[in-house]
Amino acid sequence: MSTLGIAVIGTGKMGADHVRRIGRTVGGARVVAVADPDGDRVKEVAGTLDGATAHTDPAAAIAAPGVQAVLIASPGPAHEEAILHALERELPVLCEKPLTPDPAGALRVMEAEQRLGRRLVQVGFMRRYDTEYARLKELLDAGGIGRPLFLHCRHRNASSPSFFTSDMLISDSVVHEVDAARWLLGQEITAVTVLSPRPTAAAPEGLSDPRLVLLETSGGAVVDVEIFVNCGFGYQVQCEAVGEAGSARIGDGHAMVVQAAGRWGGAIDQDFTVRFADAYDRQLRSWVAAAGRGRVAGPDAWDGYAAAAVSEAGIAAARSGARSVVELTERPALYR
Repeated sequence: MSTLGIAVIGTGKMGADHVRRIGRTVGGARVVAVADPDGDRVKEVAGTLDGATAHTDPAAAIAAPGVQAVLIASPGPAHEEAILHALERELPVLCEKPLTPDPAGALRVMEAEQRLGRRLVQVGFMRRYDTEYARLKELLDAGGIGRPLFLHCRHRNASSPSFFTSDMLISDSVVHEVDAARWLLGQEITAVTVLSPRPTAAAPEGLSDPRLVLLETSGGAVVDVEIFVNCGFGYQVQCEAVGEAGSARIGDGHAMVVQAAGRWGGAIDQDFTVRFADAYDRQLRSWVAAAGRGRVAGPDAWDGYAAAAVSEAGIAAARSGARSVVELTERPALYR
């Protein structure tokens, strides 16, 4: 297989991390074009790459010579337009979550794929590539703890960026647990309830942090998610599955433990790019291998749509204080 030419859309934290990853840890691919509205930033990133062109217009980057696949790491509201440009050229896409900010946009992406008659869009739900999550999935699929009854999830960040809103706790953070729960259980989310305690003193003014999100599933399981984006001490993602015949927990972070000077302890990851570094590597290698054959093999546009629909219901539940039902369209044959 020849080297896959990739256009990277967005050169912020995630985009720059993907550019670095493609150059250093993923074989069979190279970045040939980058795009970002910040002209100085995109020129700086392109300048670190051999022969890559810099663009402020995503469509121009996608149409650049040598582009065979597109990686989208721009802000969510810009995803749909870039995806549709890529699909017009029948290029495989890896799009960071969310696929689109709302389910209506995700439906338009699915409609474009259905017109092509094949799946070309993968959503960046990288937890499916994490070794701990993969082992938990294998255990559940094999019936190792019996029928799953609960998933207990914790998602904590040391601090939130200045632009983070209360809605984004659901749409940008809990969305990972939404996809993980759907994947681990093989069930859709049918309803969402959000409980909001008194905000932590560490939360910026107006940010409702932390929250407890309750997800009901089509198979009768219940998923609870503690989302706490200003916990102060580090980045922590944990999940415990409780079944009829046992339980299993991941995310305890069994790193090196030091005992000295009358104390014991270890380090806590401070960032998702550290905790899930290996998962990002595995995800990108898998996508590059599939994209080189003109297809994708990971979470698809239906998964992105379902996550957007659950996020929409979750935001409604948080605002109203009432249980919100998730409305999903019939699953198209392309995604079955």
